[in-house]
Order: sequence, then C-alpha cells, then structure tokens
Amino acid sequence: MYIEQDQLQVSSQSKLLVIDGQQRLTTVSLIIEALSRHLADSEPIPGFSGKKLRNYYLLNELEDYDLRYKLLLTKTDKHTLQAIMKQEPPSDEYSSGVKDNFKLFEEWIKGMGEDLVPLCKGLEKLMIVDVALTRGQENPQLIFESLNSTGLNLTQADLIRNFVLMGLDSAHQEELYTEHWRPMEEIFGSNYSTNFDKFVRHYLIVKTGEIPIMQRVYDEFKKHADNYTSEPNGVDNLVSDLHKFANYYCNITFDLENNPDLNTAFYDLNELKVDVYVPLLLTLYDEYSKVKLSPRELVEAVRLIESYIFRRAVCDIPTNSHNTTFATFSKSLDEDHCLASIHNHFLSLPHYRRFPDDDEFQQKIRERDLYYFRHRNYWLRKLENNDRKERISVSEYTIEHILPQNDNLSKSWQGALGENWQQVQQDLLHTIGNLTLTGYNSEYSDRTFEQKRDMVGGFRESPLRLNEGLGQVMVWNEDAIRERAERLSLMAVNVWQAPSAPE
Repeated sequence: MYIEQDQLQVSSQSKLLVIDGQQRLTTVSLIIEALSRHLADSEPIPGFSGKKLRNYYLLNELEDYDLRYKLLLTKTDKHTLQAIMKQEPPSDEYSSGVKDNFKLFEEWIKGMGEDLVPLCKGLEKLMIVDVALTRGQENPQLIFESLNSTGLNLTQADLIRNFVLMGLDSAHQEELYTEHWRPMEEIFGSNYSTNFDKFVRHYLIVKTGEIPIMQRVYDEFKKHADNYTSEPNGVDNLVSDLHKFANYYCNITFDLENNPDLNTAFYDLNELKVDVYVPLLLTLYDEYSKVKLSPRELVEAVRLIESYIFRRAVCDIPTNSHNTTFATFSKSLDEDHCLASIHNHFLSLPHYRRFPDDDEFQQKIRERDLYYFRHRNYWLRKLENNDRKERISVSEYTIEHILPQNDNLSKSWQGALGENWQQVQQDLLHTIGNLTLTGYNSEYSDRTFEQKRDMVGGFRESPLRLNEGLGQVMVWNEDAIRERAERLSLMAVNVWQAPSAPE
C-alpha cells in the first residue's frame, strides 16, 4: 500500500511512499540481488539473467542519486541497502539486519548450486497486491491501523511514529525524522521498540496524570497529541518534547548521565528492578534541566525514592499503591521549594502508602530473612559501599553464613549456641546479623567461628566493612548475632534515610 509522496516530479520516476509492506519489499529485493549475482548473464528462465533482474526490479539505470534505486529505506538501512545494490562493502555504520539477511540469502542460494530454476519459478509465482491512496482524500494512518489490526501486532513505537510522521509532506518528514526520531531510535538501542513503548507510557503519565495500560499507549498518545496538532508548529513541538523526555529517560535508566554522582544514584535505584518511580524522576529531571534543582538536590531526591521503595520492601508493605503514589506525586511539587516539597509529601502519605520510619525499618531489617530476599546483592553492596569512593564489587564475593546452614551442626557449634541451638539456628540463620561477604567461602565451610576468625584470610584479616568487629568477637552465639544485627540496622538507617520535615 502506498501514497504519492510528492505532487510534482522532475524525473519520470514517480516517488511513492510505502505505508505497508516495507519489510516484504526489502526481503524480496535482497533475494533478487543475491540471485542476480549467482546468475550473472546466464538465463535459466527467460527474464532471469542477473542484468535483467537488477535493471527491472532493483535499479533505474538512467537515473542518478536516490532515484537510481527502486527502493529507499531510512538512514542506516538506506545506506546499507544502497551499498549492497552497488555491490560495495557497507560503511562502518551499517544496518546489521539488512547486511545479515543478505548474507543469509547468499549462503542459501550458494547452497543450491547450479540448480536455481526452483527459486526463479518461485519468484515468478509471487503475487503483489497494489493499493494506491490518493493524498488528501484517504487517511493513510487509519488504513495502516486497520491493515495491522490482525496477525502480529505492531509495537506502540511503530504506530506512534507513523501517526506523527505519515500525514506530513516528505521534506517535513525527513526533517523531523533526522532531528528527532532517528536520534531516539539510536539512543534506545537494539531493543528500541520495547524500550520506547515503556518510555511513552511513563511520558504519558507525566503529561496526563493517568496510568495507561501498555496495550493502550498508542490510543492514549493520540489523545495527548490532540493538544498539539491544533497549534502552529504543533507536531514539531510534540516530537521535540518527546525527544527531550526520551533523553531524560535514557540518562536515568541506561547509565548515560554525565554527572557521576547522579549516575551512581540512578544505578542504585534501577537495581531495585522496578520502574514505578520513572514518571516522578522524569518530572524532577525536567526541573533539573531548567536549573530549578541542583545536582545535589536531585541526588537527594533520588536517594529518598530509593529509600522509600527499599524500606517498604523490607517492611513487607504491599506495593499495589506504588503506581498511584508516583503517578500523582508531581502534583505536590512546589517549583520554588522542590526538594522540601518532596520531603513533605513523603511524610504526609497515608498509612498504607507510608514511608516507614526508622524504628519500623530497624526492627524489620534485624528480624527478616534477608538471604532469600529479592534484593539480596543490592543491600549487601549498599552497606559495604556506603560513602566509599573505592567501591567494592559484590559480584567478586560470595555470601557467607557465619553460623553455618548445615542442619547437623558440629558439637563445637552446638556448644557455642547453647541448649536451644536448633531454635537459634532456625530464627537467626538468614538474618542480617549472621550474613556477610567473603572470598573464602569454600575454605570457611562449616568450620567453627574461631577458625573462621583466625585462619589466613579469616575475619580478623578481612578488608570488608561488613566484617568489621568480627575479629574481636570471642563466641558466635545468639547474643553476638543480635548485637551485630543491631549495629548493621543502625548503619542501614543512615544508608536508606527517611525524609525530614524541612525548616
């Protein structure tokens, strides 16, 4: 399906804008190019010489520049396809999809040897449905949506891009695509469609305050776009704003932030593996870009969000209110006192959406099973690296149970723990007081505490912050575990700080 791209043509070659079928046209073109190279001037079937295939279906022999090619793609795909049609090596910045598929077709055809007749006959049987739309009379976007409403669904990214660009003249399309859309495709990377769909959902929450389901993002985007299309330069402003927030999103979620303190804060927050906070962070990043928030203030805001999510996870508070909490958070922001309003709003949340205070958080982090906790490596890394400039990579160590997990504890361990050793092991085995990091896990095994403490590489010699004080402990029993849990819980309150009422 296509529509005339321009009304006036200097060349006799009409320019047609393909609305549906680009991938199939590209695939067939690559097959024909690969076949033409193997046929050369032989003609196993009339009309199937290499020269005829190229000049009938791939090239306009008497034209120059872009008009020389029957099919033009966009940007990197375009240059890679043209290099293949010119039978030249693609540039360093090539489209792997186009190049790899062409290489695959070449290998298949080479594997057929000299018997290319079946392939030629197969191509002869291809049927093409040619649907031409008249500019100004039919709505190509509506027809595009209808054609793609069955079968494999298009991504929201595809639908949104076509919705924004399809109704524009070719020069305007090229301008917006080059300045805004292509940079977004590049910054979102190889998973562009999936990442872009997620981003637009967060973007719409920022702009509308509503939370669309993923399958309805395109429909909600069209409603939002109505606010722009009636204005002069409305489409340009919409795409520019989308591009701006896309850069914010990628800086926040893909470790692309230039400020090292901010980038570290974003990394820590993203390690919690949730994204409900993204709409609020997009709003705050916009304030930061307008110099209404300093880098230090934005870091503090990110740390508060991180503390809110982690404290609630430790306290086992249901997360079903998170979406609403962060979707509506920006309504409480005071542009003149942004950071203070964040503290105040966190403090004012109702009980089921509360920010756990220090007492509740300390109690829960001392008592709960943190070994099978979802964020196990995260909390260990955070406690170990808090305020460190030379950060420790937790992945280089293993988690050590100081009191072993073995159900059949040695007599030495049983004696250290006392008569109720089984109950102590059951209650405290996986708690924060009994967990640490080590590079000597296999050497420690189920040894006694004294052996783990005094051996080469033992707790006395450990450079890790989490092992501080273990070298001075004489007996590892219930009291020692609870004392260490108390100390680490005090450290945790400092690492994951609560909001405070500003003066």
